[in-house]
Amino acid sequence: MEKVATGGADGADSTLVVRVELVDSEPAIWRQFELRGSMALSQVHQVLQAAFGWDDAHLHRFTADDPFAPLRPVAGEIPEFVQWLPGQECEEPGERPEEDCTLDQLFAVGSGAVFYEYDFGDSWLHRLELMSRRPANAGTAPARLIDGARRGPLEDSGGFPGYEEIMDALADPSHPDYAEHSAWVAEITGSDEPFDPAFLDIPAVNLALADRL
Repeated sequence: MEKVATGGADGADSTLVVRVELVDSEPAIWRQFELRGSMALSQVHQVLQAAFGWDDAHLHRFTADDPFAPLRPVAGEIPEFVQWLPGQECEEPGERPEEDCTLDQLFAVGSGAVFYEYDFGDSWLHRLELMSRRPANAGTAPARLIDGARRGPLEDSGGFPGYEEIMDALADPSHPDYAEHSAWVAEITGSDEPFDPAFLDIPAVNLALADRL
């Protein structure tokens, strides 16, 4: 597992408090982290996978702006859309290796908030907002979850419409799809325990982060 870089060229590093929310989630599904600003985006990807319960089974990208917002012309021309992907997937002019960009650098390009999209089919879009910054203390964890609400949606559940349909069925044993969706959720989670979409185990997430980083 790759280790986190711990400083810039001048040896300085920052701890960033970052709030991450799944766009269009209702009720809101969010996390608040303390993250090293020097973390490569490839490492931030690992953090988000662990914190939202994803399985790293699909493509992902980082962008400095909302990837679905219309591009506004600058001096009469549409600006190049830039996105950061795993290096081996970069093929187009606007694609940059995520391994070569830090979280600090991405926030410097954005305007207070940046974006991470996971699974281009279900399109789980995460909005990352920089809340505060302070000098990093030596020996502190490179990534720590400090707050949040609700577990992440299940893999391959069909985006929010599909996930909400599954949750509606699980909440009503008389629902015609209750048995089918219950069996599918048990297979995906590997557990026959009742699925609680409101549950978030912060200590377990931090153990997973320590293992990944």
